[in-house]
Amino acid sequence: MKIALAQLNYHIGNFEQNNHKIIQAIEQAKLNQADLIVFAELAIGGYPAKDLLRNPAFLKKCQESIQEIANHCQDIACIIGAPMINSDGEGKSLYNTAVLLENGAIKNSCKKSLLPDYDVFDEYRYFQPSPSVNCISFQSKTIALTICEDLWDDDGPNSYVGDIMQELNKQHPDLIINIAASPFNYTHFENRKNVLSRNVIKSNAPLIYVNQVGAHTDIIFDGRSIALNKKAEIISELKAFEEDLQYLTLNSQDLVAETTVQPKKYSEISLIHQALIAGLKDYFYKSGFKKAVLGLSGGIDSAIVAALACEALGAENVLSVLMPSIYSSDHSIKDALDLVKNTGCKHTILPIQDIAAAFEATLDPFFGDLPKNLTEENIQARTRGTLLMAVSNKLGYILLNTSNKSEAAVGYGTLYGDMAGSLSVIGDVYKTQAFQLANYINREREIIPINTIVKPPSAELRPDQKDSDSLPEYDILDAILFQLIEKEKTVEELIHLGFEDSLVIRINNLLNNAEFKRFQAPPILRVSPKAFGPGRAMPLVAKFLF
Repeated sequence: MKIALAQLNYHIGNFEQNNHKIIQAIEQAKLNQADLIVFAELAIGGYPAKDLLRNPAFLKKCQESIQEIANHCQDIACIIGAPMINSDGEGKSLYNTAVLLENGAIKNSCKKSLLPDYDVFDEYRYFQPSPSVNCISFQSKTIALTICEDLWDDDGPNSYVGDIMQELNKQHPDLIINIAASPFNYTHFENRKNVLSRNVIKSNAPLIYVNQVGAHTDIIFDGRSIALNKKAEIISELKAFEEDLQYLTLNSQDLVAETTVQPKKYSEISLIHQALIAGLKDYFYKSGFKKAVLGLSGGIDSAIVAALACEALGAENVLSVLMPSIYSSDHSIKDALDLVKNTGCKHTILPIQDIAAAFEATLDPFFGDLPKNLTEENIQARTRGTLLMAVSNKLGYILLNTSNKSEAAVGYGTLYGDMAGSLSVIGDVYKTQAFQLANYINREREIIPINTIVKPPSAELRPDQKDSDSLPEYDILDAILFQLIEKEKTVEELIHLGFEDSLVIRINNLLNNAEFKRFQAPPILRVSPKAFGPGRAMPLVAKFLF
């Protein structure tokens, strides 16, 4: 049996485009004499479709798409994920389903049993879990057809997951097929590979895992679909962050690839770079925009965002706006202009001093003798945000936010100022990672000026200001934040790990107190195991400290 693995980039609700891609892959697989082609979880309609799954017109288009695709399944069969109506009359109205299409019709199907409701997932909102699991038969082969989480993970907190595969293994499958919509984070592939390997060993059956690629605003899919033989060796690995189509053969002994594959090795920072580029490209393409604007300060964060935007969108589609004040150093302006030269993006200079002074003059009679403080610094940031939004409105450019995760975590951002934007590009990248990312961007030639990377970070909102004036060094800050956010450790646990108690308490308080700011922040391209946004839901007015 020859099997095609189709790793595609779907656009939620764009049925015409999605169907065209799927049918094109089917026809290509036919030319290569494949017997079966496998697509990702919820490829029909796109994932995550969220409350579109409650829309009758959307669901009707899903059913029409299934039939259109089935019509092309002549001399080939297709496994594809789709939302299917729950006709049982109990529970939620839909099942998350893998359907087998052959000879113009649905020949068989399997429903998802484990519906994740952690991190960015909310499948219990829409789907009914399957009450039973069964293998399917195709060309005299017994196939354990599973959907994403149904293979994850008998060693985890949801121990009943193991029961799903135990039940399927009783039917002695010749092959496991897992269709997935598994979002990227820079630690996930190794975890994914380990889970798949364990299932192969327990089942003594080869395994095919098909993921999707592309980004849907904050959620990014890396693809990297893989196939493992009975020895749990990776015999096929599809491309990272790219569409791909590859072929395998299931013979009487094992699953065999057409060509020998050397599993690819990626550094963490290279994966983050690829993910951010994919996120930017798809956000603009899928929303119908082409051009971006951002504020360019001469600092490392805005330099990284400008460089990424130029790579993803083309330098001709990126406008960098320099907005110097009396506190902007000459070297920062030069660094910003050097980056403009290195990338080839467009730029303009809009000084803010007169505008900020006008705000202060208007407020002076009301503020009276109150001393200057953070208010005046925030006026500068909000002046810049207002100018950037004016450019965005007038020219139709999408404003990119340039804040990093460290700043967002401790509240070092100004609402309606430097927190403005339609998309937060590096809001899931810690400051220490930002330095690594800058050096990675410069791996072949200098794009981000070296001085931008080596100089002490500063917001330049008051004379001689440095980030280290009010924050610990970023390697210490980020280590604490990583434990609090990604590892979900308590203050007590961090102190036991050896961090200074007063510093941990202070950083934890900053993290908690800034939740109201993050609630109003733009969506963030998710690259870590725990990003701000839907995957970390915190109340705004909680009193509990931990």
